[in-house]
Amino acid sequence: MLVTGPCGIGKSWLACALAQKACRDGYTVVYARVPRLFADLELAHGDGRFTRLFRTLVKADLLILDDWGPERLTANQRRDLMEIVEDRHGNGSTLITSQLPRDKWHDVIGDPTFADAILDRIVHNAYRLELDGPSMRKLQATEQAETEARSSAKEAARTVTSPTKPAKGDQK
Repeated sequence: MLVTGPCGIGKSWLACALAQKACRDGYTVVYARVPRLFADLELAHGDGRFTRLFRTLVKADLLILDDWGPERLTANQRRDLMEIVEDRHGNGSTLITSQLPRDKWHDVIGDPTFADAILDRIVHNAYRLELDGPSMRKLQATEQAETEARSSAKEAARTVTSPTKPAKGDQK
């Protein structure tokens, strides 16, 4: 599944909700933000964990690659991604979220041969969900600011309109 749309629209939230449902239904899920995944893969090559990490990514029933693009892939990242996609093809589901429209993905991969091979395995059999609308973060921030303003106004109104009690010594 490919989920694309502007920043803050809810792509990651939707991916996590689908992952949670898959877990509740007994499926194995691996969630990774793409920039962090490539950093982890690079480290794993150096410290001997690559085989184990690779196996984890390939064997999961659902692999979520969150925040694909916009940085261009290096040669090592292209090779790693190709190996992951190749081994997962037909064996597990992959969900990718991205701010970039699908037609820009070829440029992100860089090398045309790798791009064709990777995207052929990802794009052609995928469901596509293109989200559009305002940023949910912006809407939440605006709503929170309005709620706080109303709360402050109510508190100020209570302070102004509430009668003051006389001091204990002043009571008759």
